[in-house]
Amino acid sequence: MEKRTVGLVHELLSLTLWKKMSIVKLGHFKKEFSLPDKLNVLLLKHPGIFYVSNKYQIYSVLLKDAYNGSELKEMDPLVVVKGKFGELMQEGLHEYNQRHYLMNLEKQKKKGFVAARSGKKKDTSTESSAQDRDKVSGLFNPEERKRFYKVLFDDAGP
Repeated sequence: MEKRTVGLVHELLSLTLWKKMSIVKLGHFKKEFSLPDKLNVLLLKHPGIFYVSNKYQIYSVLLKDAYNGSELKEMDPLVVVKGKFGELMQEGLHEYNQRHYLMNLEKQKKKGFVAARSGKKKDTSTESSAQDRDKVSGLFNPEERKRFYKVLFDDAGP
């Protein structure tokens, strides 16, 4: 019975994109697949097949043979696209935060709340805010959209 359960969990994990799943989610299959109540104990008995992690107080089980260190051996194309999209979103968030920081700084200067530290800083902030305004209008530029999709779907990377 234990071999059947180990084989079943192995197949279930191999069907997922990241070859891992939380033990809570595995617990949803208990009734359908007749999994034991103490599934985490069973998974800990087989360290050569599974790796059980308790990151952020969430127990997750990983298929050990699908990973080389912390990297997936064979990445599904969807995983690659999601990773590239995540990187682009982070880059956009950084640009957004930078732009709004400069805009708020400029507003505070106009109201007189922030005294300019030096002439050099003041000149760079006004130049940066002008460049940032150009970037916002660039989002609707067809060439900028083409660059976005090229970076997202290009296998060679940015």
